[in-house]
Amino acid sequence: MNIVQKAAANMLLNYISDDFLGKLPRILKLAEKLDRGNFHATQITTVRNVLLDESNVWHTFARNLVQEVDKKCIMKFVEGFIINTHLVGNERRQAIEKKYDCNVPWTILIDPTSACNLSCTGCWAAQYGSRHNLSYETLDSVVREGKEIGMYFYIFSGGEPLVRKKDIIRLCEAHQDCYFFAFTNGTLVDDELCDDMLRVGNFALAFSIEGDEEATDMRRGKGTYRKVIEAMERMKAHRLLFGYSTCYHRYNTESVGSDEFVDDMIARGCRFAWNFTYMPVGKDARTDLMATPEQRAYMYRRINEIRATKPIFAMDFWNDGEYANGCIAGGKRYLHINAAGDVEPCAFIHYSNVNIHDVSLLDALRSPLFMAYRRNQPFNGNMLRPCPLLDNPEMLAAMVKESGARSTDMEAPENVDVLCAKTAPAAKAWAEVADRLWAENPKCRQPASEAVN
Repeated sequence: MNIVQKAAANMLLNYISDDFLGKLPRILKLAEKLDRGNFHATQITTVRNVLLDESNVWHTFARNLVQEVDKKCIMKFVEGFIINTHLVGNERRQAIEKKYDCNVPWTILIDPTSACNLSCTGCWAAQYGSRHNLSYETLDSVVREGKEIGMYFYIFSGGEPLVRKKDIIRLCEAHQDCYFFAFTNGTLVDDELCDDMLRVGNFALAFSIEGDEEATDMRRGKGTYRKVIEAMERMKAHRLLFGYSTCYHRYNTESVGSDEFVDDMIARGCRFAWNFTYMPVGKDARTDLMATPEQRAYMYRRINEIRATKPIFAMDFWNDGEYANGCIAGGKRYLHINAAGDVEPCAFIHYSNVNIHDVSLLDALRSPLFMAYRRNQPFNGNMLRPCPLLDNPEMLAAMVKESGARSTDMEAPENVDVLCAKTAPAAKAWAEVADRLWAENPKCRQPASEAVN
C-alpha cells in the first residue's frame, strides 16, 4: 500500500468509527481512491445505491449493524476484509497470478485440528478423533506466506476449531491486519472467549445449526440446539459479529429456508448466513441425505428472496456459482488445508499432491491438481452447475487421475471413481432442473466473463 492509499485507508477507518451512515458518501469516495485498478467499481456503485436508500433492506442491515455491533469489531472487519483483502490484496494477488500463471485465492479455509467434541451424522470429521493438529507455528507461517501474496482473510473449520481457541486468538493478536472467521458447533463459546474476541476485534463466528431444535439435535446430538442458542445470546450480549451456517439436506431444506427460521436467526443477532448442501464424502457417507433437485432449486430461489427482503447477508455455497463464474475452489477464490497439512482444492475434495509441511503456499497453488483446476474452470457453462463433484463428477475424476493426486481421507482413502459414483445420479437429475433455471436467468445469455459482477 502506497502512502496515499494508507492515508485514505486511515481516513476511511476514522469515518467508520462514528456516524457511519452519515459519512457513507465520503467513505465510498475514499473506497474509489483505494481501488486504484478500478477492480471494484461495480460493487462500490451498488453499495452506494442500496445503502443510501432508506427504504432498502440493506440500509436496514447497515443501520442495525452499527447500532448493535461493537465499533472496534466493525472497524477491524473493514480493515481486514474490505481494505486489505479486497482493495489492497487484490492488486498483489493479480500480480502473482500473472507472474506464476497460477490461481491465487483471497481466502484459505484451514483446519487447526481434527478433534471435535461432537459426532454429527453425515460429518466425515467425526471419524478422525484428535490425531491431527497444525501447530501454532504452522498456522502462523501460512498466514505470513498468505499476506506476502495478498491474502488477508482466514477461515477455520475442523474438527471443531474452537478446541484451539487460544491459538486462534493468538493468531488474531499477531496479525491485526487480517480478518479471521470460524465455523463452530457453538458448544465451546464462553464469556472468556467473547472477551478475547472483543479485545482483538478481528474474529467472527458462524454457528452451525440445522433448523429447529429437533432437526439440529437429530444430526448434532440432544441438547446441542440449546447450547448454540445460548452461545448466540452470549455473543449478542457482548456486541460481537456472528452469523449462522446450515447444511441443507433432504430432511431439513424447507425448514432452514423458511421465513420462520431466518427471521428467528436475525432476531438472535445473526448478520450473515452460509448455506451448504449435504455432500456424501467419506466411506460411510449417507447418500439418502442429499437434497433433491427440487430442494436445491427451492434454496436457489429462497436465497435470492432473502437477500431482497431480509436484513441478513445470505450465501449459498453452490447455487451462487453465477456470482463467481463457477466453482470457487482450487485456489480460484479459496483452498483448504486439513489438520494433517494436506493442501486440497476444497473442503469437500479430499485429494492432494502436496502437504504444507513440505512446500510453500505458492508452490501448493502450483501443484498438479490445482493447475488442473485452473485449466478446466469453469467446469460447466451453466453457472448453476459449478461443482466438479456434485454437478460434473466426470471432471473431478479426470483431474485427480491426470494430476496423480492421492486421497487425503484420514480414515479410509477413497477412490475417486467410487466417490464420483455417489454423486453421478444427483448430478444428472440436477442438470435437467438447473438448465431450466439457467435459461430463465439473464446472465446465461452473456459471456461467462461478463456474467459475474
